[in-house]
Amino acid sequence: MRQYELTVLIHPDLEMNLQPATDKVKALIESNGGKIVKETNEGKKKLAYQIRKQDFAVYYYYELDLPATAPAKISSVLNITEEVMRYLLVTKDPRREKMLAKRAERKTQEEANKEEE
Repeated sequence: MRQYELTVLIHPDLEMNLQPATDKVKALIESNGGKIVKETNEGKKKLAYQIRKQDFAVYYYYELDLPATAPAKISSVLNITEEVMRYLLVTKDPRREKMLAKRAERKTQEEANKEEE
């Protein structure tokens, strides 16, 4: 199982009732043998350019563990899902995780040094 990141842009008209749209995405992931590690609702944001004559979208972010065949199947279904305006499914970069961990460690050390002074 490889780690992936999935960002889904959901139609803004569904903002009041996101549950059916997110349930559809979760069911799609789980039916293809995937496991959701982390799920985050990033909220409604303005788009850089219009998509389907919409200026806003609701952003949902998922961290996933997927088998090798799942990404292609998930992509093909998300392409035809009405609620999903756009999506991006990419492999998770382990180097980025290490870099963020080092950055956080450095920041806590700097804060500890400031408190000691």
